[in-house]
Amino acid sequence: MLYRTYKPTGILREYVRNYVVVNTEQAISTTIIPETSLSLSFRSKGEHTYWVNGIQKNLPSAAITGIRKSVKPISLSKNTETFLVKFKPGESALFFKEPLQLFSGVSISLCDLIPRQVVLDIEEQLARGGNTVQKISTIEKFLISLLNIDRSNDLIKTAVQKIVLSNGTMRIKELASILHISLDAFEKQFRKIAGTSPKQFSSIVRLTSLINRKYCNESLSEIANDYGYFDQSHFIKDFKLFTGKTPFSYFKGTSDPIDQ
Repeated sequence: MLYRTYKPTGILREYVRNYVVVNTEQAISTTIIPETSLSLSFRSKGEHTYWVNGIQKNLPSAAITGIRKSVKPISLSKNTETFLVKFKPGESALFFKEPLQLFSGVSISLCDLIPRQVVLDIEEQLARGGNTVQKISTIEKFLISLLNIDRSNDLIKTAVQKIVLSNGTMRIKELASILHISLDAFEKQFRKIAGTSPKQFSSIVRLTSLINRKYCNESLSEIANDYGYFDQSHFIKDFKLFTGKTPFSYFKGTSDPIDQ
């Protein structure tokens, strides 16, 4: 599997983390771990299937995938080409009118949100050929057409930044207090803008940061304690939900999931 990353251009640099282009020469099965923002995918060829509660589903050729709580097994067919748009945390709300919690844990066709002919035109341009940069340019033009900076929410942007800076360890009640907003109102706004609850967002940030730190060969038990996991069974349970493996199995021999 060939996995290439490209940076956004122009104004999109503020809102998009990167674009990921995935190509497969052979059929492949892997897993993808949860991320802190929803993503868009445009598949120009091949097939993409995934499993939810043991049920196999086909991912639409143009799809939006919300934030998940747990690891997701996927399979890509031979000669698949997929373009992924990875938004920065809390910024994808600028591109969609719908409250983002509606997409939590699910993948839906982009045609359910955008006029079908617009989506078909993009798919046709991507399938027509050209190099990768030209195809990404097509996607960027589409993203700019959706961008509405009036939907920006400074309070939630600040909350996201504080959660990320704390590596997901900041208490949600404390954060709401710092931002001078009631806990209920804060959680409601956060789900709408970020696409999940502040607690779940923090959990994803915490485990992602923990995994990245472990790659520096520090003691896993010490790292877990630093991130507030004082109960080993609780840590193993959360970690297995997040990665599909126990910490020992994951770090003994892991292949990078395409969402990481």
